[in-house]
Amino acid sequence: MIQHKDHFHGSDLEKIEAIYGIKKEDIVSFSANVNPLGISTKLRNCLSEHLDAITTYPDRDYKDLKNCIGNYAGAEPEHIIVGNGSTELISLFIQITAPKKAMILGPTYSEYEREITLNGGKTKYYPLPAANDFHMDLEDFKSHLTEDLDLLILCNPNNPTSTCIRTDMMREILDVCKESSIYVMVDETYIEFVENLKLCSAVPLVKSYNNIIILRGTSKFFAAPGLRLGYAITGNEDLLHQINKYKNPWMINSLAEVAGKLMFQDEEYIQKTRELIKDQREKLYQMFLDSPKYTPFEPTANFMLIRIDDPELNSALLFEKCIKEKMMIRDCSTFPFLSDRYIRICFMSEDDNLALAKCLLNA
Repeated sequence: MIQHKDHFHGSDLEKIEAIYGIKKEDIVSFSANVNPLGISTKLRNCLSEHLDAITTYPDRDYKDLKNCIGNYAGAEPEHIIVGNGSTELISLFIQITAPKKAMILGPTYSEYEREITLNGGKTKYYPLPAANDFHMDLEDFKSHLTEDLDLLILCNPNNPTSTCIRTDMMREILDVCKESSIYVMVDETYIEFVENLKLCSAVPLVKSYNNIIILRGTSKFFAAPGLRLGYAITGNEDLLHQINKYKNPWMINSLAEVAGKLMFQDEEYIQKTRELIKDQREKLYQMFLDSPKYTPFEPTANFMLIRIDDPELNSALLFEKCIKEKMMIRDCSTFPFLSDRYIRICFMSEDDNLALAKCLLNA
């Protein structure tokens, strides 16, 4: 098992407040990877009108919500399971399938390994090569998908590298995994930020493959981490039956159900988010690309991994410099296969992005 260091998570603003004496309300978090627009105006205005929803139990089957998610994600409603955030669904899936040995693409989110270990399984990592800008060598990767594995976990786009596995590549991976009876869990937390969703999402593959489950949430794209609304998509009838058998009767509360139905139909907010992220992604990537101090890795999501090339700098020094100016970045020394030569930033408003770029580029 990889040894993980302690670090500040993007939600650890209370810790920052206590250590640095900066009010958490004054900190711009470039570490949390949350939509800089905040929750939509439509959701803010409409949710207050539905407070009476908490006086009744939500629909046990969440039929209307699943229909909204299905229309939004391009999935069949009967293939959808809703949960108290994608993290709960990850835990539930791993508890039910109980993998003895899993392979995880690295560097990536540490919660996958934690859940597998808690359930008595073992993990190994397939490291994305830095020399190839953290892009997968598909043929080499497929050669590592052996019959001793029960589960493959892919974060797509991957956090923190912001690299993406295309749908055609995912199909090849699923074919190899099916031959070796390997289940594939794809975390699509950041997929909605990708410019061309149709080329990258695995959702269309659910109809053809029964060895895949896809996880998504509303924390990042819809800027609602406190809502705790996530969903999973799979065409495996046996797995759907098992999850429905073991899950709590009401996985999400009545207000989250109402909010979900509003969010997934808010086309204006969805389009505005994609346009903002695309614009800021291109601008910040170019700014760091032009700097001799850094090497940015071309991002596909709403965040970017940056290598520090200036020998006088490291991730801890840059974290300190930024937080003193009330901006929080991600020190990536805590990720497997990375070091204190890497940081990650997400894309916020243009003014905030320019302030951060000025701070880092002039370090």
